[in-house]
Amino acid sequence: MNGEFAGRTAIVTGAAHGFGRAIALALAGQGAAVWACDVIAEELQETERLCSAAGGACTARTVDVRDRVAVTAFVADAGSASGRVDILVNNAGGVLGQVGRPLEEVSPEAWKSIFEVNVDAAFHFAQAVAPGMKAARWGRIVNISSGAGLGISLTGIQAYTSAKAAQIGLTRQLAHELGPWGITVNSIAPGFVRSNPDTERQWAAYGEEGQRELVERIALRRLGRPDDIAYGVLFFASERAGWITGQVLSIDGGR
Repeated sequence: MNGEFAGRTAIVTGAAHGFGRAIALALAGQGAAVWACDVIAEELQETERLCSAAGGACTARTVDVRDRVAVTAFVADAGSASGRVDILVNNAGGVLGQVGRPLEEVSPEAWKSIFEVNVDAAFHFAQAVAPGMKAARWGRIVNISSGAGLGISLTGIQAYTSAKAAQIGLTRQLAHELGPWGITVNSIAPGFVRSNPDTERQWAAYGEEGQRELVERIALRRLGRPDDIAYGVLFFASERAGWITGQVLSIDGGR
């Protein structure tokens, strides 16, 4: 698929490391003009540098995806640079450093913060790119959910599995709403991948025996890599997936 996205503009949220960095690199490597955002400025600049070193185009901006005004301004800048945003990858999310605790100990603030970064942010970005995609009668929105959104979360964090399930519901609803304009909306549900500080802490907490058991529950008997998720995004963003929308692709090694 070399150069498949030449002339396309893509936004990737949560691009400082892990899935987001891999997705930004993959899209830039295929010719897209990538606009990457995150709140982790130093690592985000490294993503920009890596894209440039690989011959791709990437503009990095520090953006808090929970801030609707900042999101709208970022999308406007990306769109004005090339005329429109063609591809949106809502990757920002996660557990925000939280750990599993009993239901009665979860504060309203902890619950809301996870919904803000996983669901509200995806909604605000989709809302901001929709007018341009409608005008072009073409667009791709890919939401990075989680296997937790299809079942339960290994983290034990109630808000996380609930937010990822909500994101999948948003995917399906927007697919039907935006479909008449040639805009597809799909979701990827990754399995366990050691891709960021939160997943590294989670992996360490399992201990040697728990780690072995987790891997043995995977059909392919290995953990995933960020590139495995990026390949799924490349497919959903491509012309090959032009008649696929409202779908959830589990990339988890087989469960």
